Amino acid sequence: MNREPTTSPADRVDAGRLLDDGPWSGYQKLLVLATALTIILDGVDNQLLPNAIPTLIREWAQPRAAFTTALAIGPFGMMIGGLLGGIVGDRFGRRPALLGSVCAFGALTAAVAFANSIAAVEILRLLAGIGLGGAMPNAATLASEYAPRRSRPLAVTLTIVAIPLGGALAGEVAALVIPAQGWRMLFGICGLASIALGAVLWTLLPESPKFLVRRRERWPELAKVLQRSGLTVRADAAFLQSDSTVKPRPALARLFQDGLAADTVAIGAAFFFNLMTNYVAVLLLPALLTSATVGFSQPIASRGLAMWNYGGVAAAVAGAFVIQRVGSRGAMLAMAVGAVAFGIVLAVWPVAAAETGRSLFLILILGAFVNGVQTTMYALAAHIYPTDIRSTGVGTAVAVGRIGNVVAAYVGSMAIDRGGSTGYFALMAGLMLLVFASLAAIKRHVPRAV
Repeated sequence: MNREPTTSPADRVDAGRLLDDGPWSGYQKLLVLATALTIILDGVDNQLLPNAIPTLIREWAQPRAAFTTALAIGPFGMMIGGLLGGIVGDRFGRRPALLGSVCAFGALTAAVAFANSIAAVEILRLLAGIGLGGAMPNAATLASEYAPRRSRPLAVTLTIVAIPLGGALAGEVAALVIPAQGWRMLFGICGLASIALGAVLWTLLPESPKFLVRRRERWPELAKVLQRSGLTVRADAAFLQSDSTVKPRPALARLFQDGLAADTVAIGAAFFFNLMTNYVAVLLLPALLTSATVGFSQPIASRGLAMWNYGGVAAAVAGAFVIQRVGSRGAMLAMAVGAVAFGIVLAVWPVAAAETGRSLFLILILGAFVNGVQTTMYALAAHIYPTDIRSTGVGTAVAVGRIGNVVAAYVGSMAIDRGGSTGYFALMAGLMLLVFASLAAIKRHVPRAV
């Protein structure tokens, strides 16, 4: 074990301040890109089953309702994975927690290709969901801790925006692969791609500098990361941590102490209602669009879900730049209002195969606002919590949101059964109104850049 250099605290390097106030170098941007790649595959994997459901309904001669639990159980696993992944990331490192999650959900996704019953799909999706849930909080934390303070919201959002980007990719791949080679090939290809990427990034992605500073034996590794980030640091430098002090209290308890309790409740509620809204779309939009009352073909329905995600990519990137200029409160509340408005438009002007272009355009706009709020919410959560509990804080907020994912499959199915596309989109509008109220209650919003 390396001995701590014999320097006084005044002589030590403040790694946190160096990173927060330093430049956003090309190396740091490359690290954020590498982190985002893991989340692209997360987004792909998470939307494979909804795209395959219309084919499974015909192939296995089962009604749509028979797949409701299969759709809901993956988000239930994500709820568990988000909570556990955050704790593991704070204790053992963001890098192993993230890449271990990527490889786990990749293997379990590939295994779905061999499933021959709904029960088998349910078990595999539960286990894959645990891996998926563990990836996102650690990806958000890594991205935030690679970047300087002024660029942190943009770095996190550009990472998490890979979720709808991956979802859009899933829709496009499903539209090509399922008609030609079947749903099994879809799961096999995407699962193996996740494993391959995780293996490659294991050799390339470094640990978070703000995690390394808490481990004296890893200070040489920290010095190398800082040097590659364009900062002047000696190889044998000793470090101090300025932005948080490791405290003996349990990390989960810390979320409700030191003035964090109200924001912890509010960000959890915002994630709950926003992720419920998004997964009402992700889990059920292809099934709605291929129903007898709407009449889209399976490829068009998959592209409808892709449009939802494309809108989210554009809105999230734009929202990140706006947040950097004006802060998160105004930008996120405006996007929530937009989601409510377009949910109402789609409720009173239902989608129809006879007007495919108009329907897909409105779905794109609604997806832009809903996903724009969701992706920027990770940056807000990372801002609320200090470094030593950041993964736990983000992971807990996402875990609460995953409860909304689970409920989404049942509530969305009920809305379709009772109100068709009108009830379905009215539900989205109501949920996003609750997101607006939750975001308005948060005190520690990201301030505008100075």
